[in-house]
This record gives sequence, structure tokens and C-alpha cells, in this order.
Amino acid sequence: MCSIDFGIMQFQQRITFNRETKQRPLSPGRSAIVRHRRTNRVSFGRRKQTIVAMRAVVQRVASASVEVEGRTVSAIGPGLLVLVGLHETDVESDAEYICRKVLNMRLFPNDNTGKTWDQNVMQRNYEVLLVSQFTLYGVLKGNKPDFHVAMPPNAAKTFYASLVEKFQKSYRIDAVKDGVFGAMMKVNLVNDGPVTMQLDSCGQSSKNTNGV
Repeated sequence: MCSIDFGIMQFQQRITFNRETKQRPLSPGRSAIVRHRRTNRVSFGRRKQTIVAMRAVVQRVASASVEVEGRTVSAIGPGLLVLVGLHETDVESDAEYICRKVLNMRLFPNDNTGKTWDQNVMQRNYEVLLVSQFTLYGVLKGNKPDFHVAMPPNAAKTFYASLVEKFQKSYRIDAVKDGVFGAMMKVNLVNDGPVTMQLDSCGQSSKNTNGV
């Protein structure tokens, strides 16, 4: 009888332990980590699906140039090389935002004060080289790039020309140069730093849900 009673007690203890384990709430740290990962996955997917913007990759350079068919068509000394990707829904306000931000980005040091990030390209009296690059809106489908969200060539050519003109009017005509739209170009540069920044006009335009 004693051995039977002892066995029953052990069995009851195991049942009680299992119930307490199953009902025990997760620790705050563990629960927070699980929720954080799930949120990141969802929000990351939404960001990928809702990016509607003009894109610029801005590089601080000691020098840069563009060659087409073995001939140098544009060259600058110290300044900014700006690769520009046009989205199919870009409008005037996107161009205005990119132009304003690029010309005012404080990517250069101030020789007088010693501050590292203190002056923009205009304050340094440097140059800007713009290069149209639709591949900034490329996505991989398997291993093949797809550029369906980039602005179509005919519309992009006119829009890009107006962007170059906007830069020239906002700064100086002789200080803003560009490549050859639609051509096979070789872009040479000496990145100073290196310093490279990506800039999107997302959320800065006046587009509504219809993309107007």
C-alpha cells in the first residue's frame, strides 16, 4: 500500500507540474522579441510595396567623368556625383525635393571651423554631375532584373531634362553637368571618403492615392 500511495503521489505531482508549465506566461523579454520580429517582417513588406519616389544616390567625389563611345562628355573636379532613378509616378514636387536636398546636403568639411559635416556643394563652390540611372528601380525576379516601376524612356527623357535644368537654375549652369540620357555610359569617379548617401523623395510629394 505504501508503494502504491507513493506512486500515485508522484503521478499527481507530474500532472500538477505540467499544468503549471503550460499555463505559465511567457517572460516579458521573450514575448517582446517575438512580437518585434513579426512586426518588422510585415512593415518591411509594406515599405517595399509602397515606395513611390524619385531616388538619388549621392557620392562625394574628388573627381568624376562620363564617357560615351570612348569620348568624355562630362567631367567635374571636387563635388557630387548624383545617380538619379525616376519612378513611373514621379511629379514636379519630387524633382523639387531632390534638387533642394542634394544642393543643401552638408557633406563637406568647413576648413575654417574644422567641422566635418558643415558645408554643402554650393558653399564650397564645387560641381555636380547628374547621371540618369533607371536601374536604381530594378528588382530581381529570380535572378533576372526587372525595371517595370521605372519611368518609361520617352517620359523619363523629358522629365530628366527638366530636373537638370532645375539644378542649373538653383545653382549655376556651368557648375551642373550631366551624362547622355539613354546611352551606354562609363562613369568614372574617385569617391572622397568614401561618402555615399541614398535619398528618396517618398512622402515629400503632393501625390494622392491615384498617383497624381
